[in-house]
Amino acid sequence: MNEIALDCKGMPCPQPVLKCKDTIREASPKQILVTVDNDAAKENVSRFLQTQNYSVELSSLQSEGYQIIARSSADKNTSEQSTMQAEEIPDDQARVREEAEDKQLVFITSDTIGHGDEHLGSKLMQNFLATLPEMGDSLWRIILINAAVKLGISHSPALEALQKLEDSGVSILVCGTCLSHFQLMDQKEIGETTNMLDVVSSLELASKVIKV
Repeated sequence: MNEIALDCKGMPCPQPVLKCKDTIREASPKQILVTVDNDAAKENVSRFLQTQNYSVELSSLQSEGYQIIARSSADKNTSEQSTMQAEEIPDDQARVREEAEDKQLVFITSDTIGHGDEHLGSKLMQNFLATLPEMGDSLWRIILINAAVKLGISHSPALEALQKLEDSGVSILVCGTCLSHFQLMDQKEIGETTNMLDVVSSLELASKVIKV
């Protein structure tokens, strides 16, 4: 069996995803064994491999971390196409490129708006998120990074507004490195755990970026 093992322990985001991308592009292995040492890398690598026609299984290691076992689900006739997809655009960005045409991205870096009073800033953020549906179909994606990831966890006062946005079709990406930093990975209730490669690609593809 064409199998490649990748040791991605200790690699910062988005290096584990990039290493998998390069491996698929160069070798198109039938099976990839990826070792990671944090939940954010586990979710990001798993999601990326699934977009590249790999089925994914997870196993915990006796030492800290996980092993991701990815097996190609593409037959011989589609293996070349899978390689081309990995070579051209990472993750699900081929689909994103089409969807992002004339779409607006909201890039949120804090769980409050403004400075001076955190309670007021929190209420302003809730009001802002509750008002975003007024953008209509032009609202394409929301990215939560740094302290903004706290908006999408259980018991967050902003969670209901974000859930309504996601239910309406708005894509929500939540920084996995940030969730790990604040030790909130197991409390995430909304969106997809993402990496810096997805963030940069989304910023590039959006027709307009609103930073909060």
